[in-house]
Amino acid sequence: MTRVLVTNDDGIDAPGLQALAVAAVSAGFDVVVAAPAKQSSGSSASILAEEADGRIRIEKRRLEGLDGIAAHAVHGGPGLIALIAARGAFGDPAELVLSGVNHGANVGRAILHSGTVGAALTGGLGGTWGMAVSLDVGIEPMAYHWRTGADAALRLVPQLMTRPRGAVVNVNVPNAAEVRGFVEAPLAPFGIVQTTLMEADEHYVRLAVEDLPLIPAEDSDAALLADGWVTVTGIDPVSSCAFPLPEEFSGQSAGLSAVTGSPPSAGSGTR
Repeated sequence: MTRVLVTNDDGIDAPGLQALAVAAVSAGFDVVVAAPAKQSSGSSASILAEEADGRIRIEKRRLEGLDGIAAHAVHGGPGLIALIAARGAFGDPAELVLSGVNHGANVGRAILHSGTVGAALTGGLGGTWGMAVSLDVGIEPMAYHWRTGADAALRLVPQLMTRPRGAVVNVNVPNAAEVRGFVEAPLAPFGIVQTTLMEADEHYVRLAVEDLPLIPAEDSDAALLADGWVTVTGIDPVSSCAFPLPEEFSGQSAGLSAVTGSPPSAGSGTR
């Protein structure tokens, strides 16, 4: 039976987390729930935590509809949770990390900042399959269709698990009882919201979040989600890419000494 970690960045009491965990249990997975003890949106893949004497506090919880399923409130973010789960903090390490269902869409390159996505990517770095799933609830929704988001995620799990271990996918679901279908979509060049500097002086700054006035690029995840589709985007954990250097950087000494003319360091001694 596939071992699944269900986590999020909205916190242990979030309805989207409960819906996703129930769906995973109903699908026959061996589920453990571990989520932040408090709201951790925007935490990306941070592994910072509240510590006392070097220890991270974890509290056992009981979640509605999940009798017999271990649930843990962790005083740290979702990236940290995925990391320590891979080290056996909650029993056997998971083979699949399901992160969500997030309150609000995670589209465009701004997913870099998402704790929902950060947990899935951290799982991928550890060799698990990872999925971040978010519900496009908008500003003032009339209803929340958490089950639609959870069901969409579970429908995609078999396809994800045909990929090599470490594959990660970002899924966004319209906040509706029914959706048009599923579509692969590239990331938009921005997110749904932007952060603006409202106030600043010598001692503090104040930020505000507002909707972007831009129309999303056609066929991007943001545009297709707005058009009623479940968007599916494969994303990579951090990886290297080509960065060719000019000829003067290459040769006998490729390090800093080749640029500055100073002798190479032995890597020890005083500073």
